[in-house]
Amino acid sequence: MSESQLWDDVDFYFAAHLSPDDDDLQAALRDSEAAGLPHISVTASEGKLLQLLAQIQGARNILEIGTLGGYSTIWMARALPSDGRLVSLEYSPKHAEVATRNIARASLDKVVEVRVGPALESLPQLADENPAPFDLVFIDADKVNNPDYVEWALKLTRAGSLIIIDNVVRGGRVADPDDTSPDVRGTRSAIELIGTHPRLSGTAVQTVGSKGYDGFALARVLA
Repeated sequence: MSESQLWDDVDFYFAAHLSPDDDDLQAALRDSEAAGLPHISVTASEGKLLQLLAQIQGARNILEIGTLGGYSTIWMARALPSDGRLVSLEYSPKHAEVATRNIARASLDKVVEVRVGPALESLPQLADENPAPFDLVFIDADKVNNPDYVEWALKLTRAGSLIIIDNVVRGGRVADPDDTSPDVRGTRSAIELIGTHPRLSGTAVQTVGSKGYDGFALARVLA
């Protein structure tokens, strides 16, 4: 058995017992694939982790940067109370359209709002609305802008809020000094920002599984 097959098997085992997809989640993945969206959604195990972290936070307000087909959105929105709010920012109108249908089918359209456009334009507009601080921010969009997304997350959160950045390992490329591609440089800048910012305490975790070798960063807002 290859190493990647072993990773797949373990991932599928954990998902089957701890985070099985229900009809709405399966439909979200199926419709995303049928619409030609890239196969970059979080895994079921990571979706469940996001949901658990939101529940641990007692989250009432969640911000997601990068909606794709709404799979991760559904996982997190299910952790919210009936009067909670999740704002998800998506660059692609096509992706947002698919996600909006998936979210509505999961009966979460009353708590989820998908906003379309470049996140670095949507974020200042959101800030101008003076929303209640977000308890959890999930960043899973274009990696080159990760440090900017972290800075905006700090403006939109409060002490005790949690910031999560997906795909920070990049198959190990993050630690390769010869790799100067924009996505890796953006990821490094975000990690280094978390490590030096006086308002943040964070760590990063490497993962293997059905999506290969990657990982995520977690940062708690201190003040």
